[in-house]
Order: sequence, then structure tokens, then C-alpha cells
Amino acid sequence: MSTFVLVHSPLVGPFTWSLVADELGTRGVSVALPTLPEDQLAPYWRLHAESVAGQVADVGGPLVLVGHSGACPLLPAIGTVIDAMISAYVLVDGDLPLAPGSGGSRIDLLREASPVLADELETLLAAGGSFPTWGDEDLREEIPDERLRARVVAEVRPQPRQFWTEALPAIPGWPDGPCGYLELSPHYRAASARARDQGWRYRHVRGRHFEMLTRPADVADAILDVAGENHGR
Repeated sequence: MSTFVLVHSPLVGPFTWSLVADELGTRGVSVALPTLPEDQLAPYWRLHAESVAGQVADVGGPLVLVGHSGACPLLPAIGTVIDAMISAYVLVDGDLPLAPGSGGSRIDLLREASPVLADELETLLAAGGSFPTWGDEDLREEIPDERLRARVVAEVRPQPRQFWTEALPAIPGWPDGPCGYLELSPHYRAASARARDQGWRYRHVRGRHFEMLTRPADVADAILDVAGENHGR
């Protein structure tokens, strides 16, 4: 039986996965919920990958690596530094990792999904700003529950220009295991289409980007499905 490693986006904190982690735990699924470091040390992707690997070093294998949003492009790098078998990768509402031989940054990935948002972000960063700076009102529609929204807002992590513009790695030989994609929001429709074109297992839980906080049981079902593992509710 695999352990599911739930990796949160570098833009927020681990609370975003906590309800799904609880849901999986009630079904007898082994879960690890690492916390990405908040240190602003480049290269960020390597810092995050090595941190996850260190936090699951004693878990053993096999592992299912699950990333949400900005954690999705990190999964191949995490897989290369983990000393355990990776039985599957599951990407949840995020960009696909870069293909071997390609190059790009987080802004480049954003530009593929939304050129307008990428231009706005570049303008903000050029003026010395950081992103995101989400507050309660910014996430009111995404996370209707006031208590849950407050927990997410408390963990928002504004990232500087260097984070957004650093070159992300394209890992040769990836994917080295089965991959699945879980689409939540319309923003990542193009990424989910590419995943399906590549023959990945696919599920769609129609909703918002943080649907794992509002429908954790449905998201847990979908993650188990695209990972190819069956566990009773």
C-alpha cells in the first residue's frame, strides 16, 4: 500500500491539504503532509524538493506524490531526490512539468494559461512587488467558509521576483511512473487537456481551485482513482 505525499503550493501553506489528509486517513490510507520551507533561497525549486525528500525520508515506499497548483511542476524534481519508489504522480489543478529539453519559469507557465495575468504579474514584480498578497476578500469566492478561508489567508506566502523568474528543471526520463491529473477549476483546462492527450488517468471534480477544502471526500475519491489505488470509504 502506498503512502500519499500531499505537497502544497509554495504560494500557500499545508492547511490546504489538511482536510483531504484527514479524509484519506479515515480510510486507512497512509499520508504524509510535508511543509515547504519559507526561506527565500534560490534555487527555490531545489530547496523545496530537498525539503520534501527530507521530511518523508523515514516513510519508505512506495509513495504517491500529489501536488496542488504551484507544487505540480515540482513533482519530477521531488521524485529524483526521494530515496523510495514512486508508484504514481498525481497533479491537482496545476501546470504540467516542463518537458525534457525545454526551459521556462513559473511566469512562462502562467503565460501559457493566461497571458493577461502573466503581464500583470510581470508589471507588479518589476515594481518591486511580491505575489500573492491574497486577503480575505480575494479568496471569498474561492473559499466560501469563513473559518477555512481565514486559515488559508494566514498561510499565504508572497514570493519575490526571483521565485517567479527562476528557470525550472526539465527532468530527463520523466515521467518514470504512472501519472494522473485531477482538474478542479477552469483555469487549468489547457493543462488537463495536455495530460489527457498524453494518456494520463483523469478526473474532473468541477468547482474551484481550493475544492479540496470544500469537498475533501470527493477530492480524496478522485485522487485515489487517478493514482490507481482503491480504498474503501
